[in-house]
Amino acid sequence: MFEATNELGNLVLSTGGTLNNPAAAAALAVGLAALGAGYAERGIGSAAVGAMAEDDDLFVNGLILTVLPETIVILALVVVFLFL
Repeated sequence: MFEATNELGNLVLSTGGTLNNPAAAAALAVGLAALGAGYAERGIGSAAVGAMAEDDDLFVNGLILTVLPETIVILALVVVFLFL
């Protein structure tokens, strides 16, 4: 995954340092937001499952905390649809 990000960065820098296509910039923004949300959910999900294994009453809290990072991706999609 990080190799593809490195290649994308090299491609952007080789073309003058800017993304001239707004759709490409939007795709990059949503993709990086999704990557960050997935990285956040990795730790939250394992902690939530561990907490629910100890106490079943923590299901709602674990579910809310697991879904919370996905709102970042939804916000990124809303911004893309507003500006494209």
